[in-house]
Amino acid sequence: MELVRAIFRAILYMAALGVLSHIVGQAIPRSWFHGDRGWFKQAAWEQNGRFYERLHIRRWKMKLPDKSRVVRSMVPKKLEGNTTSAQLDVLVRETCVAEVVHLALFVVSPTIYRFCRNGVGILLSVLFGVGNLPFVAIQRYNRPKLLSLMERMRKREESQDHACADSVG
Repeated sequence: MELVRAIFRAILYMAALGVLSHIVGQAIPRSWFHGDRGWFKQAAWEQNGRFYERLHIRRWKMKLPDKSRVVRSMVPKKLEGNTTSAQLDVLVRETCVAEVVHLALFVVSPTIYRFCRNGVGILLSVLFGVGNLPFVAIQRYNRPKLLSLMERMRKREESQDHACADSVG
């Protein structure tokens, strides 16, 4: 019976971590994040996404849950046909926030063991931690593609602005 209570406490703790991470993630100022700088900039070992493609990311990334499909206050992750560079910039920043949140959950996953100090606690800690890594990979895979699309969109918008200004003047 004590084992069941310990597992229940660990599960409640994991749920609390999930809720808290959502609240913190929503509260973080997006101005802190730039997808083309620092930690978020694509690393050489990522090989412009080929590293993730070797993990067959295209096969499984859409099968994972996406909280933005359920929580309407979140930025949707789907691109519409008339997406602007400003909307893409918002989405790029969201990938940064999502990466930070999932990395933080990975880092704190060993604390689950406090609530269930046995093999089950170790298993829950490992599953919770490792379960966040695919979401980090998705952000790192998608962000360079979004940045590239955003740059192309900015150039197109600038050329349209110049064409409109020339036709008016």
